[in-house]
Amino acid sequence: MQAIGFDNQKYLETQSGQIRKRIAQFGGKLYLEFGGKLFDDYHASRVLPGFEPDSKIRMLLKMKEDVEIVVAINAADIEKNKIRGDLGISYDEDVLRLIDIFRGMGLFVGSVVLTQYTGQAAADKFFQRLQNLGIRCYRHYPIAGYPSNVPHIVSDDGLGKNDYIETGHSLVVVTAPGPGSGKMATCLSQLYHDYKRGITAGYAKFETFPIWNLPLKHPVNLAYEAATADLDDVNMIDPFHLEAYGTTAVNYNRDVEIFPVLNAIFQKIQGESPYQSPTDMGVNMVGNCIVDDEVCRAASRMEILRRYYTACVEKVQGRGSAETVQKLELLKQQAGVTPEICPAVSAALLKAETTGAPAGAMILPDGRVVTGKTSDTLGAASALLLNALKAVGGIGDQFELISAQVLEPVCELKTRYLGHRNPRLHTDEVLMALTISALTNPLAELAQQQLPKLRGCEAHFTVILSEVDAKLLKKLGIHVSCQPKYETKKLYHK
Repeated sequence: MQAIGFDNQKYLETQSGQIRKRIAQFGGKLYLEFGGKLFDDYHASRVLPGFEPDSKIRMLLKMKEDVEIVVAINAADIEKNKIRGDLGISYDEDVLRLIDIFRGMGLFVGSVVLTQYTGQAAADKFFQRLQNLGIRCYRHYPIAGYPSNVPHIVSDDGLGKNDYIETGHSLVVVTAPGPGSGKMATCLSQLYHDYKRGITAGYAKFETFPIWNLPLKHPVNLAYEAATADLDDVNMIDPFHLEAYGTTAVNYNRDVEIFPVLNAIFQKIQGESPYQSPTDMGVNMVGNCIVDDEVCRAASRMEILRRYYTACVEKVQGRGSAETVQKLELLKQQAGVTPEICPAVSAALLKAETTGAPAGAMILPDGRVVTGKTSDTLGAASALLLNALKAVGGIGDQFELISAQVLEPVCELKTRYLGHRNPRLHTDEVLMALTISALTNPLAELAQQQLPKLRGCEAHFTVILSEVDAKLLKKLGIHVSCQPKYETKKLYHK
């Protein structure tokens, strides 16, 4: 069983309490800019063992009577048909997906705002689609000189020309399908319009990482830098916080750089700024809920190693850059990360060396390491998955889970009738075969029942996995890394 380093229940209580305090500080209404993923935060669950991926949404559910959600989307992203890399769907479709999820959880979605609107045809079409679906929607426009020309920004020709979003709850959560969606500008626009109407309201920011009250070079914070290595984000000491309070706090460069401008905007709108530093703007209580620092340090080092291997693979695939790999190499050095921290790496490489074919290895929940080798009928990922299920279920190696009578016809089907050159079964095909075998083989049924126990296990492969295998293992919750090389020397690998 994985060691726990984070108290999730304490987090739910303290985080909702902190937000309620901030609402009260501003007289009963708060615009909360939600950075990162509102749910399915698997990065946080990996580096803070014990953190549940849906913790942030569960925290909001504790105060759902006070919560209203506004979804922001950049009109230019609609026009460009921008795609979410992790889901493979466009940002506008993701807005609909998010609304369905929020509503399904019992949260009120008040409206959608199209930011940076300049009359884009695709944005107009989406706007009409939302209206036809009964969703209130608004338009916000580009502001000349944003964010530096404060007098123009805080005027009727700046924030004043944006549509005013009608809200009726004390906590207005502004979220988005991805970065660059205009969440902060939406909050500032609302503050301007509220104060023009005599409504007292405030702004705060909710970012899980970096964790402000952990050291700058703590592995958890370095893991966040690793996760954003392809961006220009860099963790740094908040100089405004240090000057104001004499204490060290960690923030990241974009918030530190924009703070003087935000401070001036707050002063212009409200007469004075409620904050002395960008760290002051945050409400994050994650750092207060770490209960075993060493567990979180170890988990974060593993995350940095995985991110490094991923960057190396993406470089080979032409989807990443040498600069990202170099940044991750530096982060590895700062966190004391080497491949030796993951026993699956050396085990996989040894298995490949002894068999002369691609191989994989997995660390089981009890710390044992199992391996899988490429065969005539199974790829390395499929073989490893079956061997791991056997080991967790206490099934001896000598027992057959899927008979040759099942495997061989499927392999023949792939090559003779479906046009595949590789007869080996992918992981999804193996699970289907295992399910069929479970109808007559009790051991196959027992193995299938072990699948949930593999969630959170580390696996490493000596070659780049196929997209099918990578996605299937991810669905099972297995953390995967690969050596940055293909199984063959072909140029096309789809």
